[in-house]
Amino acid sequence: MINSSEFTKRLQKVIDFYDETASSFAEKIGVQRSSISHILSGRNKPSLDFVMKVLHAYPEVELYWLLNGKGNFPSQPKNSESHKQDSQAHQVPQIKTDQVHGPDSDIEHIIIFYKNGSFKRYKP
Repeated sequence: MINSSEFTKRLQKVIDFYDETASSFAEKIGVQRSSISHILSGRNKPSLDFVMKVLHAYPEVELYWLLNGKGNFPSQPKNSESHKQDSQAHQVPQIKTDQVHGPDSDIEHIIIFYKNGSFKRYKP
């Protein structure tokens, strides 16, 4: 059984670690702000769906750590600034091009360059 007050402390630690507000955290995991408020106040217990949304949005959070405090957080050493950079790296930028390609043009490959100097290459 999950200890709600300890879960609340760990959830608050996650929110603080990523420098989020309760509202921004709720938006990021896809729940209403009131859900976060009710869990943090102890009024409601977290649902399995809620826990899974946290784990999906924040892969550095380990399931067993979040539920019962066993394990590590973050699971990989990461500071909030590098998390923000990673989030920005996965946003699709607006690309301006001078060339117009017809509907019969084939894509040879796509390269995405990240600010940290790394890149990913995709070939169809």
